[in-house]
Amino acid sequence: MSYDYIIIGAGSAGCVLANRLSAEAGVSVLLLEAGAPDKKLEIHIPAAYSKLNRTSVDWAYWTEPQEHVDGRRMYLPRGKTLGGSSSTNAMAYIRGNRTDYDAWEAQGNAGWAYDAILPYFKRSERNEQLARLNATYHSGDGLLNVTYATRFKTPLADAFVAACMETGIRENHDFNGAEQEGAGLFQFTIKDGKRHSTATAFLKPALKRPNLTVRTQAHTKRIVLDNGRAVGVEVFTGKQTTETIRANREVILSAGSFNSPQTLMLSGIGAADELRRHRIDVQLDLPGVGQNLQDHLFAGVSTLASSLIGSNNWLRPHKQLQGLWQFLTAKTGPLTISPLEANAFVRTEAQLTQPDLQLHFAPIHVGDTYEADFYDINTFPKNADGWSILPTLLKPTSRGYVGLRSANALDAPVIQPNFMSTDKDRQLLLTGTKLAMEINQATAFSQFRQRALIPAELASDDELMAHIRKIVETVYHPVGTCRMGSDEGSVVNSQLQVRGIEGLRVVDASIMPTIVSGNTNAPVIMIAEKAADLILGRELAKAVNRQTATMT
Repeated sequence: MSYDYIIIGAGSAGCVLANRLSAEAGVSVLLLEAGAPDKKLEIHIPAAYSKLNRTSVDWAYWTEPQEHVDGRRMYLPRGKTLGGSSSTNAMAYIRGNRTDYDAWEAQGNAGWAYDAILPYFKRSERNEQLARLNATYHSGDGLLNVTYATRFKTPLADAFVAACMETGIRENHDFNGAEQEGAGLFQFTIKDGKRHSTATAFLKPALKRPNLTVRTQAHTKRIVLDNGRAVGVEVFTGKQTTETIRANREVILSAGSFNSPQTLMLSGIGAADELRRHRIDVQLDLPGVGQNLQDHLFAGVSTLASSLIGSNNWLRPHKQLQGLWQFLTAKTGPLTISPLEANAFVRTEAQLTQPDLQLHFAPIHVGDTYEADFYDINTFPKNADGWSILPTLLKPTSRGYVGLRSANALDAPVIQPNFMSTDKDRQLLLTGTKLAMEINQATAFSQFRQRALIPAELASDDELMAHIRKIVETVYHPVGTCRMGSDEGSVVNSQLQVRGIEGLRVVDASIMPTIVSGNTNAPVIMIAEKAADLILGRELAKAVNRQTATMT
């Protein structure tokens, strides 16, 4: 059997591509997903997102021991179901900063400057609050629902914004508009109180098309190459048996920043010495595959509240049942929101041209023992409420890599991010922690604040760094391992075609040359929207491009 296009991975990018490519008359599309369908109830309940970690819908990867983080192996959740990580993430809708994309183009990636990619953000978006926003930057016509939390909000969210303003951070009602810097409430990929993943928004409306085939629990073993061209995919049908499916036009790799480079290497595309070490026949010596791994890191500052106004108390069994009843009967209550509520983008130095620090705000605290696991909400204290401010590196300078553990596609890859390996990253997290502590002491929090939990209010820089090493986690935004560029170290060109191989593209977060300034799901969806036009040889209407080109 053969198809015109075979998409490997039904994650955030794969679902968008499946919709856009199958909308083209006369082409056949196959979408392959290693995980199962997105039937797990917790996927669709926004506040239940952490209950998805380390389950059947999570790849549940781990880093190698991290030398600069007390030797810890750090957990890396990745969605393994239809929708990928858009079915398991915290649903934050953040596009990044204009300068992120302008820098991509300046590095030799024509067509990826902000003015050129803004229409692709807009094409996806159906913003519920469009009337309140600048339509130059937003749309109400797309498939992906974007909204502020309208069905439940703690008073801590507004207190955080007010506290930021007290410390000199201006208010900003729209991080995805003209300016990113400032403090405000998050927008989310939520619709009618339920998660709006790319599987729900893009894939399911397209399933009725006869030219689209979706296969779940189909783990790709390798891409089949013939004389420098991708001609198909070999897929596991059992642990020892495989099936080869032919691609008439292109194979599109959308397996994410860990699995996309792994799949390329298993197919013989990568650093020749690494491939030979695992006895893989070298099809193309492409040393950049798996290199340039980047991810956002956050530390945590937690405060105990004086009353039950946050989310900790909703973790108690009877409160969970109450919240579930509200969700099931009316789609209201605390289960309709992300664990995040508010956010701020700040510049730690006045001369910077863009924010270098993000402050995620969550109306929940993690106690004072370092025993709480950010990715397992059941480990959080349940008898007293509080809040956490999570200072986050926007432009980490540490770089890592993804490698092969073996030539077996069922084995997890080696993931070595080298977190906090540069002094710049360590010092910026220290600066962010101090800023979060300052915000916690603002008058806006005085009516809610009982006491600081971690770190202690009076702590030396050495003590704060010890705190950071204990608590720091990834924001699960891995990017860069199939870097777009025009130099010898890049993996794909600006058309997202793998350099030196015909009929093969990579379309996911791994193509980012540098990480964007903010949560990565919306940018991945944008990448897929643009990729669909590149694959089909189309461009957005010239009138739209002329409009964005005149923006300042």
